[in-house]
Amino acid sequence: MASQRDVKNKIASVKNIQKITRAMEMVAAARLRRAEQRISALRPYADAVGRMTRQAALAAGAEASRLPLLTEHDSVDNVGLLLVTGDRGLAGGFNSQIIRAGVRLAAELSDEGKAAAWYATGRRGVSSISFRGHELSGTYTGFADKPAYADARTIADDLIQAYIDGRVDRVEMVYNSYVSPLTQRVTHQRLLPLSQEDITGDEDAAADDGPRPLVDYEPDPEAILRRLVPDYIEISVYRALVESAAGFFGAQMTAMRSASENAGEIITDYTLQMNRARQAEITQEIMEVVAGAEGLS
Repeated sequence: MASQRDVKNKIASVKNIQKITRAMEMVAAARLRRAEQRISALRPYADAVGRMTRQAALAAGAEASRLPLLTEHDSVDNVGLLLVTGDRGLAGGFNSQIIRAGVRLAAELSDEGKAAAWYATGRRGVSSISFRGHELSGTYTGFADKPAYADARTIADDLIQAYIDGRVDRVEMVYNSYVSPLTQRVTHQRLLPLSQEDITGDEDAAADDGPRPLVDYEPDPEAILRRLVPDYIEISVYRALVESAAGFFGAQMTAMRSASENAGEIITDYTLQMNRARQAEITQEIMEVVAGAEGLS
């Protein structure tokens, strides 16, 4: 059985760790509230951009199919995979589930005879993909906790240029969408080329929009759509970054709370172990005193 001093040292170490995990939980909770506010402000704007893009596409009609970002390549040989992860860990399976989803998707593409071109945001995604021996076509780090729209524009521009140049024939994005602090849903979204359903919406969505207003477009709808489609891709990437940031803080807060609770249980177990050790030492001392007294009598 360990001595009292050893157990006391273990208790002190666990208490120090518990202080750190509690501090990290409070910091993550504060950042989560700010991230939730950003999501609440962004979602209506992103929905509005999507609605405007659909309306312009409907007004452009057949002209919309001539836009490069709406035109599918003759063959799909290379597929760009954008994985949105965090810059840091200590967030449970937040990063690992994105990596696993991306690896599974790449395996499915390989079975279909397609090659994967890897793009990753966040140091965790970049390091994990590189560790697996894959070459990265684009890396974006240092802003996972608080992404700016300029960061999303940089990523979107690289992906758009790669698609226009023919280096990739399709672009898929995998990220954690924020549901609640306890739930982050792995979301798979096709970025390029925009599908007919994404850009025009299905019949049910069109019916939900209600009567369409009569709009005179200046310049023509095709020119407006040419400008809106890149904005639509940028806002999709930005939304993924913001959702991922909120999901990371929620996952980290949950993980640190669980770690603090586990530390409390370990402290309780060690305290019981220390009490048993103290009791054993006292019992041993009593037995020695009794044995000495008997020896003198």
